[in-house]
Amino acid sequence: MAEKRDFYEVLGVDKNADAGTIKKAYYKLAKQYHPDTNPGDKVAEEKFKEANEAYEILSDPEKKAKYDQFGHAAFDPSMGGGAGGFGGFGGFGDFGDLGDILGGMFGGAFGGGRQRRNGPVRGDDIGATVTVSFEEAAFGVKKDISYNRVCHCAECKGTGAAGGSGVETCATCRGTGQVQRIQRMGGMSFQSTATCDACRGSGKIIKNPCNKCRGSGFTRESKRLTVSIPAGIDHGERIALRGQGNDGKNGGPAGDLIITVGVRSHSIFERDDYNIYCEVPLTVAEATLGAEIDVPTLEGNVKYSIPEGTQPGTKFTLRQKGIPYVNGNGRRGDLIFRVTVEIPKGLNDKQKDAMRAFADSCGESNYAKHKQFFKKIFGQK
Repeated sequence: MAEKRDFYEVLGVDKNADAGTIKKAYYKLAKQYHPDTNPGDKVAEEKFKEANEAYEILSDPEKKAKYDQFGHAAFDPSMGGGAGGFGGFGGFGDFGDLGDILGGMFGGAFGGGRQRRNGPVRGDDIGATVTVSFEEAAFGVKKDISYNRVCHCAECKGTGAAGGSGVETCATCRGTGQVQRIQRMGGMSFQSTATCDACRGSGKIIKNPCNKCRGSGFTRESKRLTVSIPAGIDHGERIALRGQGNDGKNGGPAGDLIITVGVRSHSIFERDDYNIYCEVPLTVAEATLGAEIDVPTLEGNVKYSIPEGTQPGTKFTLRQKGIPYVNGNGRRGDLIFRVTVEIPKGLNDKQKDAMRAFADSCGESNYAKHKQFFKKIFGQK
């Protein structure tokens, strides 16, 4: 298995990067490698998953602090959870799992003691994606999604035993799912904890397994939900539906359904945070004389007065015509449009004569930049 890359390297940010920088870097990668943008591209799919994993850790202050201290070991169960664990020393010669040994000696203070296998266990989270249009992301929408989840078997009600047969407590481990072992080395005795072989760590013995789930207590189901996509959501952002993931074990809570939102690009607008941008072409006459033009917005065209003598590249702002802030109580970004001037092509002789006459009628005072440019070059007065 390839070595996991550093999460900061994955997102392309410095270790001192703030939350905003991390979020912006993730959005850029999520948009670049999103499955909808790269259908069938396995490399892009892996990079998308890698970016999601990195952002999940670095966007959470508590997880980020653990990662900064212990690296990937902080989230590797085989390495004792990072904090205080002896992950790198497991399998050291004939010593076996040194974390287990020290955990047994010191009451788990070294991260080696394992959780009771038959205690409540939270269900796994499930990932899903949903794609919306630019306008749907701006103003919110409801979307139906389908996904598969692991749920308690309806036949045996999650017990794993065929109807009425019941479940017995494992006599070997007395229901703990673990057994204690003594190892003697060099005149010293070490105690370690291991999974009970008789019940495979469940703490229970099922003599008559359920036919539907084969004794596991779980089956897979297809589920359909209507999800509310909030107004203002951006590409790559995620929505967590609590308790809609896989069911937990031994009375543990269900995991969450984590939905990653993909936003399709727009033919006119581009988004940066909550502002949107576009270009509006003007004719030479409109830019020269000024004009009232139609400017596109997310809610239809609006009239806007362009002043006389407007230069190409000039930017104008329509306040509160951008993207609504998520839970922003009506607050919105702005729409910023940049004007370009289209030079006419294919003029006939009459039009050319008119253009020459117009040019001849204009003095240097009408072209201040032109005059200043040549004055700098040739020293003209």
